[in-house]
Amino acid sequence: MSDLGWTASFNGWGPVERDRSNGEAAAGDGRTLTIGGTAYARGLGVHATSTVTYYLGGRCTALSTDAGVDDEVGSNGSVTFQVLADGVKVAESGTVTGAGGAVHLGAPLTGAYELTLQVGPADGGNTYDHADWAAPRLTCS
Repeated sequence: MSDLGWTASFNGWGPVERDRSNGEAAAGDGRTLTIGGTAYARGLGVHATSTVTYYLGGRCTALSTDAGVDDEVGSNGSVTFQVLADGVKVAESGTVTGAGGAVHLGAPLTGAYELTLQVGPADGGNTYDHADWAAPRLTCS
């Protein structure tokens, strides 16, 4: 999905990064997406609070992705991941921290025209909340 153009995005610190971690405030300053010691070549690096929205046109049936706090912040960070199809929540992670590994999310998207990926702070603040949508894959016709 990192090679698809999104229709809208908002990121809590710097820009949304393609195939890189959030890094700092400048575009392209992130590193390899890494969660719990596992590196991912593809995905999105964001920082809570973030949203990334894609137009699907009703052509996709599912999303599969790993999600987690990037290793660049150590054991810090505490976020939640949500997947919305046409504004309706279809998957969520619960609290994910930098001390843990990736969680896998699968989301049904059949007939959806809009997909939104959201990351929010889990502990009320967004310090160290560098979050990765790692190896996201859409199933589309």
